Amino acid sequence: MAETRWLDDGEQDAWRGYLRMNTVLGAALSRQMQTESMLSMQDFEVLVHLTDVDDARLRVSELAKAMRWEKSRLSHHLSRMQKRGLIGREECSSDGRGAFIVLTPEGRAAIEAAAPSHVDAVRRHFFDVLTDDDIKALSSIADRVIARVEATDICPSE
Repeated sequence: MAETRWLDDGEQDAWRGYLRMNTVLGAALSRQMQTESMLSMQDFEVLVHLTDVDDARLRVSELAKAMRWEKSRLSHHLSRMQKRGLIGREECSSDGRGAFIVLTPEGRAAIEAAAPSHVDAVRRHFFDVLTDDDIKALSSIADRVIARVEATDICPSE
């Protein structure tokens, strides 16, 4: 068994700062989203994935993989969204086992109403305090970390 490589003081500060930033920023964006649009960040993420595809429909398995959620967790969340009229379900004619999650007109209206204030909040809380060099560095860091995790981790929905 390999010996643990403990974080040095600089790494510890950076890691704890990242965790705190993620918590504080996530909470602020969630509050803003809920207050101004009555959507959760999870609702918004589902709607974003649906609006990102041409026909505004995805298989549950595709959505679970994109969101890195267990299918059962996603299914429960989608049921709540369906009750609110944000999404619908359609059977897959070529595969009797599967279903498509489809964006409803109400879901499209909800994301179109929520997006401008969400982008304003992201800009205000995040991008407005970064330099162009910070943004380039962050993009590079994110790409490398995501690549490492995806190369060594199995998506929970697989």
